[in-house]
Order: sequence, then C-alpha cells, then structure tokens
Amino acid sequence: MGIEIGIEWLTLIMFGSLLALLMAGLPLAFVTGGLACVFLFVLGDERALNIVPSRIFPLMTNYQLSAIPLFIFMAAMLERAGIINDMFDVIYKVLGGVKGGLAAATIIASTILAAMVGVIGAAVVTMGIIALPAMLKRNYDPKIAMGSIMAGGTLGILIPPSILAIIYAVVAEQSVGELFIGAVIPGLLLSGMYILYVTVRCYINPALGPAIPVEERVSNVEKLQLIGKMAAPITLVVVVLGIIFSGVATPVEAAGIGTFGAFIVAAIHRKLDWPTVREACTTTLKASAMVIWIMFGATIFVGLYVLEGGQQFVQDALAATGLGPWGILILMQILLVILGMFLDWVGILLLCVPIFVPIIKALGAQAFGLDSPEDLVLWFGVLYLVNMQMSFLSPPFGYALFYLRGVAPPEIPMTDIFKSALPFLFLQIVGLVLCMMVPEIITWLPRLVYG
Repeated sequence: MGIEIGIEWLTLIMFGSLLALLMAGLPLAFVTGGLACVFLFVLGDERALNIVPSRIFPLMTNYQLSAIPLFIFMAAMLERAGIINDMFDVIYKVLGGVKGGLAAATIIASTILAAMVGVIGAAVVTMGIIALPAMLKRNYDPKIAMGSIMAGGTLGILIPPSILAIIYAVVAEQSVGELFIGAVIPGLLLSGMYILYVTVRCYINPALGPAIPVEERVSNVEKLQLIGKMAAPITLVVVVLGIIFSGVATPVEAAGIGTFGAFIVAAIHRKLDWPTVREACTTTLKASAMVIWIMFGATIFVGLYVLEGGQQFVQDALAATGLGPWGILILMQILLVILGMFLDWVGILLLCVPIFVPIIKALGAQAFGLDSPEDLVLWFGVLYLVNMQMSFLSPPFGYALFYLRGVAPPEIPMTDIFKSALPFLFLQIVGLVLCMMVPEIITWLPRLVYG
C-alpha cells in the first residue's frame, strides 16, 4: 500500500513542488500531470493510476470544448486576412480628431477584437504591433499608449466568445451561453471606464494624447466608406453572438458558423489562399493543444487532491478563519490575484474553480443577497473572469506586460510598461468591486434573455 500523509502536509508538498517546478521554467501541463502521477503512485498503488484516464476521458469527449479550436480558428483566419489592421485603421481615422482619440480608438478596436478573438495574447500583440507605433509617431505619452493597449487587450478574456468562459463553464458544469451573456455588461463597463479615463486625462493635459493634425483627418463621406469596409467582419461577430444570445444554436454550433463565416470574410477581402488557411490551422493546433494539455494535467492534479480530502481541508481552513461569506469571497479573489502573478490562466482555473465553486455553493445564495443558486454560480463565474483580467496586468508576471514587451520599441524600459499598467489595474479593481456590490450588473442581462 501507499504512504499515509496528512492532508495539511500533502497540501504543502503538492502545491510547493508545483510552484518550485514552475519557477524552474517547466511547462505547466507536464508539471501538473507528471506530479499528479508521481503522487498517485506514492499515495496509492498501481491501481490508483486508473484516476488518470477516468479524469481525462470526460474532457476528451466533452462537446462544449469543441468550441475552443473553432473560435481560435475563426480568430486566426480573420487575423491572417488583415482584418484587424483594417479595423484599427478605420476606428483610428474616425476618432483621430479627438484628444486622446487614438488611445480611445485602441480600446474600442480591442473591444471589438475581443468579440472576434477569444485569446488574450493575440489582441495585445496585434494592437502592440499596429497601434503602438501609430500613437508614438503622433507624440502620445508612451504610458497612456501602452496602458490602453494592455487594458484593451485583456478584455478578450471577458467579452464573449471568450475561451476562458468556455473552460470555466465546463469545469463548473454551467451553461456557456449564460456565462457569455453575464459577462457582456461587465466587459462593456470596464471598456467604458478605460475610454473615459484616457479621454479625461488627455483633455486635462492634451500633451498626453494630441489630436491628429487636420491634414490627416478624413471627411465624413470617407468615414462612411471606411465603415463599409468593416461591414463583413462586424456582421460576422454580430451573427455569431446573436445566434448564441437568442438561443437559436449552442456556442459550439455558433463557433462552427463563425468559422465558416471567417472563410467568406477572408474571400471578400481577397485573402483566401492556401498559405492563409495553413497558417490559421497551425495557429489553431498550437493554441488548442496547449489549452487542452494543461486541462489534462491540471484536472488529474486537482482530482487527486480532492480525492485525498483536499476539498474538505480548504473548506475547514476557510471556516476556521472566522470570516463571513463576504470575507471568504474577498479572500478567494485576493488568492486568485496572487496566483495570477505566477500561474497561467488555464492553470489557475483548473486548480481553483473545482475547489472554490462547491464552497461558494455551500455558503448559499442568501448569504450574498442573491435570489437563486443559479444566480450565485453565474455571479461567481463572471467575478472570476473579471478577476482573471487583473492577473494579466498585475506586475511582476502579468502575461500582457510580457506580450507587450515583445513588440514594444527596445528603448522603452520594462518599468515604464509596469507603470503604464497600474492605473488600468486600479480601474479593474473598481470594476470588480462594483460587480461584487451590485450583482445585477451580471445577473440582469441573462435574466432578461433567459427569463
């Protein structure tokens, strides 16, 4: 038989070794999966290894997850067809005459981009390549320019169709459609707060974001023509989200329609050729494989931990702190932000959600002043998504900061990138607190749609 280890020590050893190996720079998928197999063997015997297929198989056969490669492919096709460049160009010319207009344009473009691209890195890198040089060339303050790119880019995690929301819904056994709809208003709220912040700062001090010179501006007729150019991709997004929200089709079916639509849009823009399709396929393969492998590894790791009584241990530990339901919720949020500094977003999701969701359910909807258990799970899910956005911007290891570092001009120091993220990080905290204090921000729209 295997060795008996108390759950307190087991928690320390499992998560300690996880952090140590991640710090050593090993990939998350193999660290979680490999460690889990080692612990399975140490704690049980060879029969205990049967947990591995029994945890992985339900994921392999999960219908909801097939939306992930489809949405990634749709985004990759649109990106390869040069539509994202066009879109920034359009919004930029329409808003260029306003003080701080390019920063606002970046955020608006990122918001629309988020509705096309469910993956974060893509949005930050793309806007970093297109929008950053455009703003620096027009003498924008680098901090405002970089901040708006990173803050806008992280909206991809919140605004549907977000890959993270799909995985969350699968892990928490919840409806993907509801989570999508619940995230719409918080997403637009944050987007609006960013735009307001940038615009107000540039109006107080126009040197931060000067309007583009008169000779570069375009007439209203040209503006209409430009917007016409964007008709196809925007129609595609509206159709895909419309299908999901109206409940005509499941998110997976909508993703299929979106992928088909992406081919048509690429054809309209005369970019439909073999290299485009091949590159889009490669991108999809890499991104989906990464996500799914991490899911495999982490689900075995957490499965083992829960099996050894980890769930009960965490619950008792939280109860022992003597905090009320709100205290526990806030503690969870802080924990997520701290984890966000070190871990990959898929990893955080798979390590925390299976443990947190049952605890929140046990506290009950009444404790938070909500009407039903369904509202509670939905509310916590969207809070989780808002929280994950913060992990992308939080120094020292926020992913968005490094994505931007990769494409920013070398003369901009890393400290400036950190500093540029801070005001937007503060806005995200305000947004998170608002969503916590006023749950209707999240629950109102799904209730309207689903009755």
